[in-house]
Amino acid sequence: MTPTIGIIGGSGLYSMPGFEAQEERVVETPFGAPSDAYVVGRLAGKSVAFLARHGRGHRFSPSELNFRANIYGMKSLGVERILSLSAVGSLKAEHKPLDFVIPDQFVDRTRGRISTFFGEGLVAHVSFAHPICSQLADVAHHAAKTVGVTAKLGGTYLCMEGPAFSTLAESNLYRSWGMDVIGMTNLQEAKLAREAELCYATIAMVTDYDCWHPDHDAVTVNDIIANLTQNAANAATLVAEAVRTMPAGRDCKCGSALAHALITDRKTIPDATRKKLELIVGKYL
Repeated sequence: MTPTIGIIGGSGLYSMPGFEAQEERVVETPFGAPSDAYVVGRLAGKSVAFLARHGRGHRFSPSELNFRANIYGMKSLGVERILSLSAVGSLKAEHKPLDFVIPDQFVDRTRGRISTFFGEGLVAHVSFAHPICSQLADVAHHAAKTVGVTAKLGGTYLCMEGPAFSTLAESNLYRSWGMDVIGMTNLQEAKLAREAELCYATIAMVTDYDCWHPDHDAVTVNDIIANLTQNAANAATLVAEAVRTMPAGRDCKCGSALAHALITDRKTIPDATRKKLELIVGKYL
């Protein structure tokens, strides 16, 4: 069973309801261990791989995540498209708790995270002006409308370092920039998916308004957990419909993202690096 669709589950989503013929696959990568074993099975009649981003039991903070291993593992299983589910805070009144946003842009406010497979004698510069696969985002948006989940197509996801939430000054700064939602994980995934020539789209699940909102102090942990639970149920329904309607082939540019990105003279690439990145760049070398 070769899964061509990958699902990354964020906070509150540690398994995928509706999976049939499930089996766990432990994947070793040149970049270390992924967050957990991949669960491979059939969803809506198609082969899918699921990964709990933070590990089952939520064991890894955003800054501890091995993003390279997580994306490399998906690629090694045969995945071509990744739908990433992520709990976020809202930076605009129009994005209400329990709404979903499918962003088409990112702003990076993380510090020191590794977000490339390259280095060690091989340099690549991928195009990242449009960081999301628009075709995959359209599939997710159409699925949301079909199953009756409020999802807004487009917007900017600000990726912060965490694990603490924003100060009030930061939250107001990000709002002045026009950011839509704030999270801690998806920017690195998007960059690495592009380098791995995988289609990638984020389904950002709003749990609360960030601390800018005047009613923020009235929100309790119990409220947020309740929203996480409801979001997870809505996400599972949306994902199943998106998988069911996913086109068989890809005609976007994601599958050739490295075609003009490798800048290093092929004769100078170290053998160890060639071997390490064979899965990623082998067809170009």
